[in-house]
Amino acid sequence: MNFLYFLLIGAISGWLAGQLWKGSGFGLIGNIIVGIIGGFVGGWLAGHFGIGGGGLLWQILIAAGGAWVLLFLISLIKR
Repeated sequence: MNFLYFLLIGAISGWLAGQLWKGSGFGLIGNIIVGIIGGFVGGWLAGHFGIGGGGLLWQILIAAGGAWVLLFLISLIKR
């Protein structure tokens, strides 16, 4: 059950980051991948800056923020 929860948070946060970055997502699988990697990036950044919180909404926002940072870095590399 935890794995499905992890995938759901990844899909939602990846979709949200895609909407904020370019106005479109990457499809379900792409959103899950971006969201999961973004969750690691966001979790690391939140821990590094001492930002704490809990709950589903907080986890989605942190993962979406990390996914947005990931999308930003990818856009820099593509240039």
